[in-house]
Amino acid sequence: MITVTEPGIYDMTAEEYHQDPVPGGSLSSTGARKLLSPGCPALYRWERDHPQGAKKTFDYGHAAHKLVLGEGPDLVVVDAARWDTGAIKEEVAAIRAAGGIPLKAHELDQIKAMAAVIRQHPIAGPLFTPGSGLAEESIFWRDPATGVWLRCRPDWRRPGICVDYKTTTDASPAAVAKSVDTYGYHQQDPFYTKGLTATGLGDHRFLFAFQDKNPPYLVTVIELDDEARAIGAAKNRRAVDIYAECQATGRWPDWHGDLTEIPYLSLPPWAAKRDAEEYL
Repeated sequence: MITVTEPGIYDMTAEEYHQDPVPGGSLSSTGARKLLSPGCPALYRWERDHPQGAKKTFDYGHAAHKLVLGEGPDLVVVDAARWDTGAIKEEVAAIRAAGGIPLKAHELDQIKAMAAVIRQHPIAGPLFTPGSGLAEESIFWRDPATGVWLRCRPDWRRPGICVDYKTTTDASPAAVAKSVDTYGYHQQDPFYTKGLTATGLGDHRFLFAFQDKNPPYLVTVIELDDEARAIGAAKNRRAVDIYAECQATGRWPDWHGDLTEIPYLSLPPWAAKRDAEEYL
C-alpha cells in the first residue's frame, strides 16, 4: 500500500487512491461537495468510514472509461442469460474481487459503440487521441490556508487541457447544465485545476465530455464560464475550511450544528409564492 507524505503526482490504482493513502486523511472533490448542503459533515464522515461496494449502476461508467481512456479495470464478459443463479453470482463476485467489471455481452457491445462514437466526434475524438495524454494520475497537495491534504484524480490530462469524461442518460446541453448544478461539477473544475497548479503541472483548461448511454450515444463537450467556476471555487473554499475545522476538533456536525432552539422551517420560495397567491 502506497503512503503519501509529500505533495506530488503518484502512480497508483483507483482502489489505492480511493482508500486514501494520506495518513490522517485527505479531502477529494467529491468529499468537498458532500460537506456542503444538501450534505453535511456528519454524512461525509459516515460515507468515508463506510465506503460503498461495487454497484452495477457504476459499471457502465467505469467500463466506458476503460475503453475511452485506456486505463481501468479489466472488462470480463459473463456468458449467461441469467445472472440470478448461484453459480453465476459466484462468478460475478469473483470477477469483482479480482478488480474486474463483469458485463453481459450486449453491454460490452454497447460500451464499444459508445467509445466508437467518442472517437468519431469532431471535438471529443481529438481530445482523447490515444497517446496524446495521461489517464488517471493521482495528485496530492496541501491547502496553503489550512494545511489540510487535498487530492484529485483527473480522467485525462494533456498539455494545457484536463478533460473529465462522464456518462449520462441525457447529454443535451440543458440536461448537462442541470447536472452541473445538481452534482456540483462546477466545484470539480477549480478543485482539479488548483491541484494541477499546486503540484507544478501548470495552468490547464478544464473540459467536460458528457456522453449519453443510449443510442446514438450523443456527446456534449463543454467548458464552464467564469461565473460558474467562481461559484465553484468559493464553495470549495468553504468546504475545505469546514473539513479543516472538523479535523481539528474531531466534531462532524449535521446540518444544524449546535442547536439551542427548535428552528422554524419555511416553504421553498417558489412553493410559498405559488400557494400564497392561491390561498392567502
